[in-house]
Amino acid sequence: MINKPLVLTYLYLLIYVLLSSGVILYNKWVLSPKYFNFPFPITLTMFHMAFSGLFAFFLIRVFKVVAPVKMTFEIYATCVVPISAFFASSLWFGNTAYLHISVAFIQMLKALMPVATFSMGVLCGTDKPRCDVFLNMVLVSVGVVISSYGEIHFNIVGTVYQVTGIFAEALRLVLTQVLLQKKGLTLNPITSLYYIAPCSFVFLFVPWCLLEKPGMAVSQIQFNFWIFFSNALCALALNLSTFLVIGRTGAVTIRVAGVLKDWILIALSTVIFPESTITGLNIIGYAIALCGVVMYNYIKVKDGRASQLPSDGIPERFTKDRDWKLDKKSSAIINPNSNSDSNEGNFNGSEMNDEEAPLVSSRLSHFGRSFSNHTK
Repeated sequence: MINKPLVLTYLYLLIYVLLSSGVILYNKWVLSPKYFNFPFPITLTMFHMAFSGLFAFFLIRVFKVVAPVKMTFEIYATCVVPISAFFASSLWFGNTAYLHISVAFIQMLKALMPVATFSMGVLCGTDKPRCDVFLNMVLVSVGVVISSYGEIHFNIVGTVYQVTGIFAEALRLVLTQVLLQKKGLTLNPITSLYYIAPCSFVFLFVPWCLLEKPGMAVSQIQFNFWIFFSNALCALALNLSTFLVIGRTGAVTIRVAGVLKDWILIALSTVIFPESTITGLNIIGYAIALCGVVMYNYIKVKDGRASQLPSDGIPERFTKDRDWKLDKKSSAIINPNSNSDSNEGNFNGSEMNDEEAPLVSSRLSHFGRSFSNHTK
């Protein structure tokens, strides 16, 4: 007999992988001078933010499908504004990198996401320095350096943009945990879009006026409404699909899906964009970095399970019963009508930056910090 919940879970995972890969490839195609030739990443990101913000506004204020949260001016000024600033920065720098380096190399650089997240966590006091994690970070960094050395079309400008975007995203994730969670504020994907997207749009407006507006005034821009509409719709759909995946899978399943997505994306990018040449040194370096990422994810999953173990004073029968429940909660089959345990943290790590998953629930921030790929 077919297990319908399990089939639905893997269907959601397939949709997430396809949308995540598709949005990245779509952005590259739109921005690249060799294809659609719209070399204005800030403009594209602002269009995404405007589209997402309007979508959330209509759902909350017009159709009243989603209830707004109690947002005070203090919380907005001290929490939403700084988070939006770093969110806008990560999207700006990440999308600009598409103009200079290949999609395959960008995915390899995104292996640095755990390094950035851990570093920012230590600096902000949300993580403690650990020898085992530090060794994994060294392994990841060495792998990325080897991969960069093997890159035929290495571009220092694109690399700096991408790495800067990664650290901006890491800092956003840490700030989400430090600021929003301490305030006790929980946002679902729609309310996140409602509050953060407009603020990010405003932050992007200043660099747009200085960097892109003058160029757009003198260049011949081919504006195709359906191209930009479908591009923004895909980014929005990815954000919502991410939330569905979190609600039906465990941390390990999502990590495996993220790694699988990266390899698929690297392979697809070489087919769709012939200039994206991959060398043997690229593969060796990325494989080394990936080993470090996998080990880091294993440590985080192990720590998460250890923190949920009952104390020694609890009767053995209750311990076994609770262990069984934990295993059940971490499985891929979760009752869609129940409140998922994965809503305890914010899924937005290395697998989900740039335009892959513009915004996700701030209730998922701890999980996102653990998951980090690189990962809009």
